[in-house]
This record gives sequence, structure tokens and C-alpha cells, in this order.
Amino acid sequence: MGNLFGRKRRSRVTEQDKAVLQQRDKLRQYQKRISLNLERERALAKQLLTEGKKEKALLLLKKKRYQEQLLDKTENQISNLERMVQDIEFTQIEMKVIEGLKIGNECLNKMHQVMSIEEVERIIGETQDAVEYQRQIDEILAGSLTEEDEDAILEELNTITQEQVELPEVPSEPLPEKIPEASPVKNRPKPELVAAS
Repeated sequence: MGNLFGRKRRSRVTEQDKAVLQQRDKLRQYQKRISLNLERERALAKQLLTEGKKEKALLLLKKKRYQEQLLDKTENQISNLERMVQDIEFTQIEMKVIEGLKIGNECLNKMHQVMSIEEVERIIGETQDAVEYQRQIDEILAGSLTEEDEDAILEELNTITQEQVELPEVPSEPLPEKIPEASPVKNRPKPELVAAS
């Protein structure tokens, strides 16, 4: 099920990453080998001392010390490789950001070519002219009512405000003092279902 719908999945590990990781793995293997040698040589130096071969034990411990220094250098090299991997990843991210900025700038330049400052100023001026023209039309329409129309409107307003509003009748029976408890839900009759037509 590796390739779903025939699409080949792209690996995020680049050739550079593979090369760096291979070097790191080789250094780690070298480190293990040296660590095992150090343990063996220490045990061998102890054995030589018990056998009274102090000169050979001393020579073996010098060799062991040299290998410990190699081990430290190897650790530094691994650390440098890991730092390099992080630097490469960060540089790739920076390149993507720069590419994004480049594309964004190109889009902005195309938009600026389509719409110049003069074009925007012209559109704003036309919009203001249209708003002013509409205001003038509104003023003309508002002033077109005659004095008779104004009087008729005021008269209708007075008629509406003077009409009596009919209120419902107030019941003449006194209200009961205590409201009887409602019956439980299960004793209520079930409503019949109406068949959809």
C-alpha cells in the first residue's frame, strides 16, 4: 500500500542530508569500536600489572590515552556534523521564505501595473462625483412635495394619533387564589399523529 493511487511519495531527505547522515553513522561506529578497545586495553593493562609487566602496562595505557583523545575528537566531529545538518535545514527554510517574498513582490508589481495611483485617484474622484450627484437628486425629490401635500400628511398624522386604540375586555370574575397542580405528563392524552399528505 506504499503508493496510493499510483502517486510516488517524495522523500524529504535530500542527497546532502544522506551524505551527512552517512558520515555521522560512520563516526558513531568508529566511536563504538574505540570504546570497546578502551575497555579491553584497560582490562589487559590490569592483567599485565598483576603479572608484573609494568612497562607493557604503561605502554598500553599510553595507547589507551591516545584513543581517548581520538574519541573526544570523534565526538566533536559528530557534533559539527549535527550542527551542519541544522544549518542546512535552516538555510533551506530561509530560501523558501526568500522565494515566497520574491513571488509576493512579483504579484504586487503586477497589481501596481494594472492599477496606478492616477487610476485610483480617478476612481475616487468619480465616486465622489456620483455621491454628490445622488445627493442633489435626493434634495430635488425631497423638495418636490407641495404645501398641500405637506398639510395632508400632517392631517393624516393627527388622525392616526387621535384614534382610540381598542383594548381587550377585562374579565369580571375574581382570580382563583391557588392554582391547581398540573397533572403529570404520562396522564396527558397523546396527540394523534397526522399522516402527511
